[in-house]
Amino acid sequence: MKVEGRTKNRRPILATVAELAGVSVPTVSKVINGRVDVAPNTRARIEAALLELGYESPMKRRARAAMPPAVELVFGGMNEGYSLELLKGMLQEAAGEGVELVLSSMAPANLHEADHEEWARRMVESGRAGLILVTSEMSVEQLALFRAWNIPVVIIDPYNPPDSGFASVGATNWAGGKGAVEHLIGLGHRKIAHIGGPVAAECSVARQHGYLAALMGHGIEVRGEYMAMGSFSNSFGSQWAATMLDLDDPPTAIFTGNDSIAIGVLGEAQRRGIRVPEELSVVGFDGTALGGQVLPRLTSVAQPLQEMGRAALRSVLRMSRGEALDSPRMELATTLVVRDSTAPPPA
Repeated sequence: MKVEGRTKNRRPILATVAELAGVSVPTVSKVINGRVDVAPNTRARIEAALLELGYESPMKRRARAAMPPAVELVFGGMNEGYSLELLKGMLQEAAGEGVELVLSSMAPANLHEADHEEWARRMVESGRAGLILVTSEMSVEQLALFRAWNIPVVIIDPYNPPDSGFASVGATNWAGGKGAVEHLIGLGHRKIAHIGGPVAAECSVARQHGYLAALMGHGIEVRGEYMAMGSFSNSFGSQWAATMLDLDDPPTAIFTGNDSIAIGVLGEAQRRGIRVPEELSVVGFDGTALGGQVLPRLTSVAQPLQEMGRAALRSVLRMSRGEALDSPRMELATTLVVRDSTAPPPA
């Protein structure tokens, strides 16, 4: 049964609940006040009506008020170094703000198939302060369901540029990519390849465009066989490193879309007996701790991942308090960290 004229954010009167559940107002009152003398089937209908109408009993409101606010977190894909650094930053900020961080049970593979309306309803019922999505592929239409329920959403490294109604946090991907390739050009490289992440991901495309800008800015030919995009994974890096190193005229340097891809490239070079950096230079992106632990230590464009995590959590909390953000889109500066995986090309 549907009752016209109600909204999610307006507390319904008991008569509205009674009409939706098909019971009397006193019966609804009994359920709200915790009485036990209500038949199980009747109680289930009333509780379903209360949930649909967004009603929260006084007892539940008092219990929730005594609990610290919680922010829900969803990773669109778990990348060990990248995800861990973001999580560290969010946990640091959460501890300082007295906020709980809840890792959602929404599996990345189910984000598109999920009932987003029910997900938003559950978040409201649980009293979540907001939602942080990391490299999410959710559509604008799906995200709009959370806005309809007044749930603040912040996206870290969004796949697709969100509209101005959604807040996002990222890094200067284009400038980082350009700086990485200019470092290689400065060492004397002219045959520079790029193995990037998903072509649908905004950050991947920006890094690739930085790579292209650096080449074209120095009058270096852009070669199609030196370019591949697809996945932020070791296996993708290894696969395409093998393809490029088998070319008749292989690259002397490879700029990758993240550190995981770069580590895959290093592994393939090692399997072939190619010395890094003497015979092949490799640059990653993210600046994760893992890049400093491999041999040779990886030159990488460092994103301020912990600060990105802190900024995302601060933004969610500000929005939950009704405060306006200075800008819906925040980009933090990257820094090139030069280690041991880059050197001049072989003579």
